Amino acid sequence: MSEPVLRTLWILRHGEAVGAARVDAERALTSAGREEVARSARHLLGEPLQLILVSPYLRAQQTAEVVCAVLAEPPALRTVDWLTPDSDPEQVMAELDRLGLDQLLLVSHQPLVGTLLGLLDRGERASPHAMGTASLARLEGVAPLPGLMTLRSLRHSH
Repeated sequence: MSEPVLRTLWILRHGEAVGAARVDAERALTSAGREEVARSARHLLGEPLQLILVSPYLRAQQTAEVVCAVLAEPPALRTVDWLTPDSDPEQVMAELDRLGLDQLLLVSHQPLVGTLLGLLDRGERASPHAMGTASLARLEGVAPLPGLMTLRSLRHSH
């Protein structure tokens, strides 16, 4: 019997953004936010990413652009509406499982990223992980489902 293939899921919270905009979705990264994202993105150098999934919010889009600029050969980038701050983590897991990719980066927001980490790593919503701006998490497991992934690293930009 062969060993199951381990999937690697990277989760990156967007960088520091301006405090206010006409609507939340239009908040842009600050220059410090761009710098902290670039520092976090360097941890992805050499990783065989297949796809970057990103929230449609401006600060997440700009975060993904910085990541792509840091990576020598960035993978395809896809904007999905199920990675916004208040998205349902159950839906996110279902979408990730459906994709079936082995190396993936999500660029999104709190509270979604912290709750998603808690569900994937601990199998529960009650203890989300703290993720500051530009925090980068690396999980490994057989499937992006509750409790089936292990948090291998969580790097904070500050």
